[in-house]
Amino acid sequence: MSDAIPYGTSETRDGDVHLHFELRLPHPVIRTWAAVATPEGLPTWLAAADVLEPRIGGAVALHWLNADAEGRHTVAEGTVTAWDMERVAEYTVSVHGRIRFHLEPYDADGAAGTTLRFTNEFRGTDELRLDNLAGWHHHFELLAAALEGRPMTGADWDGWTPDRWEQLRSEYAAVEYGGNSSPVGD
Repeated sequence: MSDAIPYGTSETRDGDVHLHFELRLPHPVIRTWAAVATPEGLPTWLAAADVLEPRIGGAVALHWLNADAEGRHTVAEGTVTAWDMERVAEYTVSVHGRIRFHLEPYDADGAAGTTLRFTNEFRGTDELRLDNLAGWHHHFELLAAALEGRPMTGADWDGWTPDRWEQLRSEYAAVEYGGNSSPVGD
């Protein structure tokens, strides 16, 4: 697993899958907020915000910039279901269900840092749960790189391959099914 991005965790309750990630990013909240909650920041690590109305009840349409093996891009449309400037951005969208970014400041060795608590809730199979754990993990690696000044560009997205996602997917499955104490188990 990536040293910079810790394993995500998951649990399933009555068919609803809950994924959780907690990241400590050595960047101030205002910079992290710009990456996770603005049309300018989102495409540097996740998806183009074709529509993003920054208010509860506002419309959101996220167009993933990485394609599947057939060249298809995921488009997730929905509603902004929570919005607290520089603290909480939550989108409930088709395909991915509820995705929530909760930001809190922390002292990063005398500099401003951000604790990012991420939750994704959706209905799906165990296979989809592992797929999404790997997908979010990979995107959080891209977020960390973007915050370090290495954002994804159009050319980067055009050259994206699923290799890293497949590696992470295998690692999540191995940890869970390999008989080890599982950080991702139900």
